[in-house]
Amino acid sequence: MRVVKPSRIRAMAQNYPLAAESLMAWLKIVRVADWKNLHQVRETYPGADGVVVGSGRVVTVFNIGGNKYRLLVAIHYQWSMVYVLRFITHVEYDKNKWKAEL
Repeated sequence: MRVVKPSRIRAMAQNYPLAAESLMAWLKIVRVADWKNLHQVRETYPGADGVVVGSGRVVTVFNIGGNKYRLLVAIHYQWSMVYVLRFITHVEYDKNKWKAEL
């Protein structure tokens, strides 16, 4: 998969040192993945979820850093592209405010 703006992941890793190792591992794994659907994503990341957001699109959510954070991405399987949208805490995720914003 091609990660659009991988520099965002590196910046997140710098800003959230407790999640840095998990974020960099995620980036490395995703770059060599060839996912065609959410089912294949879950073979690598069983906890990944597809969530319909306010725009009607599906955002894929990954648990990062021992379930303390959530990485929100848009995956365009047909083009093998992953767009990094947001990195939020578990607490922010549970408030669901992000769904209306995406």
